[in-house]
Amino acid sequence: MADKRELSVAIIGAGAGGIMSAIKLRDSGIKKVVLFEKAADLGGTWRDNTYPGLVCDVPSHLYRFSFAPNPDWSQTFSPGSEIYAYVRKVAEDNNAEEMIRYNSEVTKLEYNDKRWRVTTTQGDQGEFDVVVSAVGILHHPVYPDIPGLDSFKGDCFHSARWNHDVSLKGKRVGIIGTGSTAVQIVGAIVDDVAHLSMFQRTPQWVMNAPNLPVAEEDKAHYRAHPEEMSAMYDQLAATMNHGFAAAIVGDNAMALEKIQEGCQQSLDQGVQDPELRAKLQPDYSAGCKRLIMSDRFYPAIQKPNAELVTDAIESIEPEGVRTRDGRLHALDVLVLCTGFDPHRFLADAEVVGRNGQTLNEAWSQGNYAYKTICVPNFPNLFFLGGPNSPIGNFSYLMTAERQFGYVEKLIGLLREGKLEEVTPKADVTAAFNQSIKDAMPQTVWASGGCQSWYYDRFGNVASWPWTFAKFEEDLSAPALQDFEAA
Repeated sequence: MADKRELSVAIIGAGAGGIMSAIKLRDSGIKKVVLFEKAADLGGTWRDNTYPGLVCDVPSHLYRFSFAPNPDWSQTFSPGSEIYAYVRKVAEDNNAEEMIRYNSEVTKLEYNDKRWRVTTTQGDQGEFDVVVSAVGILHHPVYPDIPGLDSFKGDCFHSARWNHDVSLKGKRVGIIGTGSTAVQIVGAIVDDVAHLSMFQRTPQWVMNAPNLPVAEEDKAHYRAHPEEMSAMYDQLAATMNHGFAAAIVGDNAMALEKIQEGCQQSLDQGVQDPELRAKLQPDYSAGCKRLIMSDRFYPAIQKPNAELVTDAIESIEPEGVRTRDGRLHALDVLVLCTGFDPHRFLADAEVVGRNGQTLNEAWSQGNYAYKTICVPNFPNLFFLGGPNSPIGNFSYLMTAERQFGYVEKLIGLLREGKLEEVTPKADVTAAFNQSIKDAMPQTVWASGGCQSWYYDRFGNVASWPWTFAKFEEDLSAPALQDFEAA
């Protein structure tokens, strides 16, 4: 058998996806793997987000790498600090940090003569045969465009940039937003603050999901019987990915109906005051926005010192938030739970492919890719969590592993000399993306009557419109006829 071609691979982002990719690439025999990280530490979104009450909304034993089961999760849904510690431990156990270059934000990728030249904030980093983007989607905070925001004289920060130097004890705290982050913060801080004002534009569906502690004897049992963790992983995957995912893409109407009924029951039984319950009642289908899992929010928002404000925000003043009814809500601290821009991908870097075309030019009318992974005219550039990846209430780690398995096979074509460049055909990519648009109307994201962060600025839903089973099938093996022969 002929020797495999020696390749060099650059990975962008030392979050969970980047760490996993680096470990697997090195284990496959690729000697030069360099992971460029813009920050001074690994962990991605689990490094950046440290707000009170932070927990993952995917069950602990599903939110992990398939190759690194963890018997020590402390709760049904893991706290963010535990997930960060888990990613760090996986990196340390596999000596991944020796592949990371910290404080090295990629500013330019330029393709020439079948190689990518990588430039970071530290300068020219040389050429690489392959680039894997693992930048994630939850790292560009969105700040609200509200008149007077800069005039507020108290402490004001985005939830993803939590200021731990600011004590909330006895303070009047305002929360702008009602998504998962806001819900978790409200439940965590309401007993410490003097008064909490939650400013709601759109009510959310909340599924009552008790976050129970994991008993020490259960942890010991998992350590002694790791095969049972694998069985739990498979069981949760079947429930979350094949049950829930099928429901929201229109493939399991009964499951979607049960989700709707469960959320409605959580609201009806969890909120006693009919006026407050009416304010919290969504007018769109459950699953249309990312479903919120919490057993703390409804009790918290009913506390005497908590207030749900549904009047629209007119402006922000030095003393607080003024709503359109003329009322000034006096505040000491203002927290912006206004989410992220999940559609930017590599927008902060200049990515120059064949014939001088930039990725921003290619995506000027919306992001697209072939099977979420790669883009015509940008050879040997692969995405984890790329355009139209399954997003929402899924295990990103499982999604990223499925995508990397496919990327690894594409890299294998390069190593074996079957292809000199891996780039999908333009017509095949266009047909794939047209099939996405054709399938999207059947999903609850498009038909459920809401606007959400799943929509890009062109009005396209940027998620996977089919079942997770189809996602796994589509990424099981490359179809060589879909790629340019080179």
